[in-house]
Amino acid sequence: QLQLVESGGGLVQPGGSLRLSCAASGFTLDYYAIGWFRQAPGKEREGVSCISSSDGSTYYADSVKGRFTISRDNDKNTVYLQMNSLKPEDTAVYYCAAEGLISTVQAMCPIEKIFGSWGQGTQVTVSS
Repeated sequence: QLQLVESGGGLVQPGGSLRLSCAASGFTLDYYAIGWFRQAPGKEREGVSCISSSDGSTYYADSVKGRFTISRDNDKNTVYLQMNSLKPEDTAVYYCAAEGLISTVQAMCPIEKIFGSWGQGTQVTVSS
């Protein structure tokens, strides 16, 4: 059974850094789009960043470009999200999701309903 488990969330001060991990089990990340999504209180869930397990191509939302970096380790079946220069508006529950590649990650990532497998989420709070 396909399972995604996130870790690495927590409380950090503005300007700080966190690294989220998404460990996949029950399938190998051979031809998947794996993404990080977030949902803040009262807001819709949005795509933050995605990566193709096939060619490593990436997508970033405009709000995180230059601050967040997504990467993958196919041997460990794990995807990471390095978050630097964190802002209070980055506060949200962060979810990892995966879906078979049906298009480019640039096309898939903004449409969270495309993704069929989800982790349980990890809280990220940016506050002084």
